[in-house]
Amino acid sequence: MKILIAEDDPVSRRLLEKNISEWGYDGAVAGNGDEALATLRGGDIRLAILDWMMPGINGIEICRFVRQDGGPKYVYIIMLTSRDRRQDIVEGLEAGADDYMAKPVNLLELRARIQTGRRVVELEDKLLESNRKLKDLASRDNLTSLWNRANAFLFLEEDLARGRRESHPVSAIMIDIDNFKRINDAYGHLAGDVALIEIAKRLERGVRPYDKVGRYGGDEMLIVLPGCGLEDAAAIGERLRKSISRTKVRTPAGDVEVTVTLGCSSSELAPDATAETLVQASDAALYKGKSLGRNRVVAGA
Repeated sequence: MKILIAEDDPVSRRLLEKNISEWGYDGAVAGNGDEALATLRGGDIRLAILDWMMPGINGIEICRFVRQDGGPKYVYIIMLTSRDRRQDIVEGLEAGADDYMAKPVNLLELRARIQTGRRVVELEDKLLESNRKLKDLASRDNLTSLWNRANAFLFLEEDLARGRRESHPVSAIMIDIDNFKRINDAYGHLAGDVALIEIAKRLERGVRPYDKVGRYGGDEMLIVLPGCGLEDAAAIGERLRKSISRTKVRTPAGDVEVTVTLGCSSSELAPDATAETLVQASDAALYKGKSLGRNRVVAGA
């Protein structure tokens, strides 16, 4: 963990830096309030030891700035001051300080307070990670772990808006597993689920890191391709089609041959396209492919 030491007295600053290093922490130093705030806004400080009175902005003002900014990760702040009146302590805590120590600093006490701050920061990180995982789970399809329909549609809307601002196309591919009902009837629903999961994995492996693959419903899936025109979308679709049909899917009921039909559309040919109209165009291309015999890619508007 990296700790900021903001202290204008050079002797005190060096003493704190030396001890923090001996306690196993990385230290960053600042000799005035402006330097301290700039370092905090750099983003890698998790605990700060701030002197109340410094040249430039003081420790109280820094606390307020940090709490107002509300960065992605919590910064635990220990305020150091020679002020010991109750109203001063209250002012420091109300400004956003987490702890308060009177100067001259007792180093053993400071070490214990830093350990407390470290525990708070680690608990905060665990809570944020847990919340992120819960949000991710709520955004995913339970079976395939692809993005769910709502999120896939939202990604398409966002990429279309970005594409209009930056003048680049966005394409969509609708994918349908050919004769999926026959797979369920012949091999059982468990085999059908295994096939869906395997196809989802092959699709994710076959697209770029910033493309989005979602389960649109049943055995249909939607791929969002930002910065991609219709011709490139069709080429990606053909590559995906081959990757799925090339190898049978191994299931508990035996190996299953699986093919897919894909319909592509792009805002390249429809600059005013919305997420809804682009999906409709992809769907129309998909059904055209199915009417032509399945296991193929069809590019529409």
